[in-house]
Amino acid sequence: MSTFDDRESAFENKFAHDEELAFKAIARRNKLVGLWAADLMGKSGDEATAYAKEVVIADFEEAGHDDVVRKLMADLGDRANEATIRAKMAELLPVARAQIQNEV
Repeated sequence: MSTFDDRESAFENKFAHDEELAFKAIARRNKLVGLWAADLMGKSGDEATAYAKEVVIADFEEAGHDDVVRKLMADLGDRANEATIRAKMAELLPVARAQIQNEV
């Protein structure tokens, strides 16, 4: 292999690694926001954990965050509006990234 091929391979590997970390951070953020929402709904323990998993799964319905926001808005009702949900998601993303980085 040439030096160029080595560099190309290294960039491809870094890109794949970065994308994997981003995916994990989004999933972790969704779990954290699910636990936050579960708390607002009075759920705790296994019930809260199960709800958080539902939120993570909801993100696979379509690209972007809107599917998660819709689920949370429907489930939370008047406990939180869209702006509050989006703000909490933005607040928890850096927390999720830090948690993922600490695990690597």
